[in-house]
Amino acid sequence: MCDPTSRYGTMVRMDGTRGIGFWVDVARDVVRVHGPDAETYLHSQLSQDLRPLAVGDSRWAFLLQPTGKIDVLLRVWRTGDTEYVLDTDAGFGDVMTARLNRFKIRVKAEIEPLDWRCVAVRGPAMEGGVASWGRGVDLLGADVVPPAGIAAGTRDDLLAARVEAGWPAMGAEIVPSETIPAETGVIDAAVSLTKGCYPGQELVERMDSRGASAPRVLRVVDAPVGARPGDPVVRDGVEIGTYTTVAGTRALAKIKRTAADAT
Repeated sequence: MCDPTSRYGTMVRMDGTRGIGFWVDVARDVVRVHGPDAETYLHSQLSQDLRPLAVGDSRWAFLLQPTGKIDVLLRVWRTGDTEYVLDTDAGFGDVMTARLNRFKIRVKAEIEPLDWRCVAVRGPAMEGGVASWGRGVDLLGADVVPPAGIAAGTRDDLLAARVEAGWPAMGAEIVPSETIPAETGVIDAAVSLTKGCYPGQELVERMDSRGASAPRVLRVVDAPVGARPGDPVVRDGVEIGTYTTVAGTRALAKIKRTAADAT
């Protein structure tokens, strides 16, 4: 499992205080991929190397278009020798499933939706769960329950934690068919640069080998009171980017490459 105390953030509440942690129900679209060809097919399609995954392990990954643009950011969890569970932000499950089916020709693997619950726990270090962003774990399954001894949080608490973690969301920081991986800031978590070919790999590898950066990159920034997603980020009277997610006076923003190093 990915390290739940990774560099992608720390628990912070919407009011700016830091506590012992909280849990929040998170809507996720979930599918199960199973069959004798499940591993080889998913390995050929995802940006992650699935070969080292033992049963119970999970990682973040992209499904890309052949052009290198993102269809979805997802989590892949190996739940059996020939079975994987994939989940993505709510509302993008159809995009994920359509992309998985696009190249599934003469492949012995089935894709079926799951009505599962996801509980995001942020703050305390915990064992178990699946790959998550920030400090904490995600609990995913048909019968998961919140951990004892940890208070329920709010969606605003989770939003604030996501902003501080610099973690992109589908529909906000990632727009299907438009965003490229280098814009998201999570290539280290979601891409293997040593695995074999997969759709979209050429753009990812070319940018990495050349040390190229995207025209816009995701940054955590301060925001003025009243800022909203879509508003311009202005510094010294010059527009340098666009807010994508705002949590109080902290925000995620797509910043122009020429100004990113100074933010």
